[in-house]
Amino acid sequence: MADNDLEALRAERMAQLQQQYGGSGGNNAEKQQAQQEQMRQQEEMKHSILSQVLDQQARARLNTLKISKPEKAQMFENMVIRMAQMGQVRGKLDDAQFVSILESVNAQMPQSKSTVKYDRRRAAIDSDDDDDYGC
Repeated sequence: MADNDLEALRAERMAQLQQQYGGSGGNNAEKQQAQQEQMRQQEEMKHSILSQVLDQQARARLNTLKISKPEKAQMFENMVIRMAQMGQVRGKLDDAQFVSILESVNAQMPQSKSTVKYDRRRAAIDSDDDDDYGC
C-alpha cells in the first residue's frame, strides 16, 4: 500500500471513531471545561451560604469535620443549605446549634459497626517467650 492510501485509511478510521465517541475532541474539551466552571460556581455559592449561616466557631468545627469525616460533613452542609433556603435558619448558627444539627445528621447516616477480631492462636505462638538467654 502506498503512503497516500494508508493516510486515507487512517483519516477515515479517525473520522469514524470521532463520530462514535461524541464528535471532535475540541467540543468534548469545551463541555468538560463548562462542567468544571459550573462545579466551581456551585462550590462558591455553597461557601457563601455557609459563611452567612455559620459563625466562626461553627465554621472551624465544620472544617475539622471535613478532614475527619468528609461524607458526614457533606451531609451536614447540604442540610444546613436546605434549611437556609427554606428560611428555617434565623441568624447565624452557633456551636451548640451546630452540634444539635450534627446529631440529627448522625441519626440519618447508616451506622456501620466495626468489629475487632483477635486471633489468640497467633499470640500463643510468640517465640519471644523462649528462655534462650546466653548459653
